[in-house]
Amino acid sequence: MDLYAEHILEHFRSPRRKSLLPHPTVEREEVNASCGDTLTLQLSFKKDTVSSVGWDGTGCAVSQAGMSMLAETLTGKTLAELETMQPKDMRIILGVPISARRLKCALLPLLALRNALRQQKKEPPLTWAEIVEEDEERETVELIRESRKGKGKHSVPFETWAKNR
Repeated sequence: MDLYAEHILEHFRSPRRKSLLPHPTVEREEVNASCGDTLTLQLSFKKDTVSSVGWDGTGCAVSQAGMSMLAETLTGKTLAELETMQPKDMRIILGVPISARRLKCALLPLLALRNALRQQKKEPPLTWAEIVEEDEERETVELIRESRKGKGKHSVPFETWAKNR
């Protein structure tokens, strides 16, 4: 399957819900400095359920399409449902294999969502290392990366790798 599958390019060219809300309940901006991607996610809630979603951003096809696809799934979700979202959910939403090089691009929408929820609860934001560490596929990604460099298994601690990505 190609990273730039047609559905990724379609969401990149015609993003869904890409407009800012007039009075959001919460707004969170996240940046992927390694690629130059930026996202601002806005959510409005009625009780504990998402009533509207808006966003804006710039960057690569993976981050922007990922936000578009995630935004389509958020309306009607409860806070409890949103808080359980993990990196594997972004992988499912994107529907393409994610290389180590594109991992932060793919997880940027999730980081924005999770930190928006944490901001609303007045909790400190997740770091890149924390969100990447939650990725069940991370060991596979690390092994692939090491094998391409001709290194042995686990020659670089994951925390070091994630921090330097």
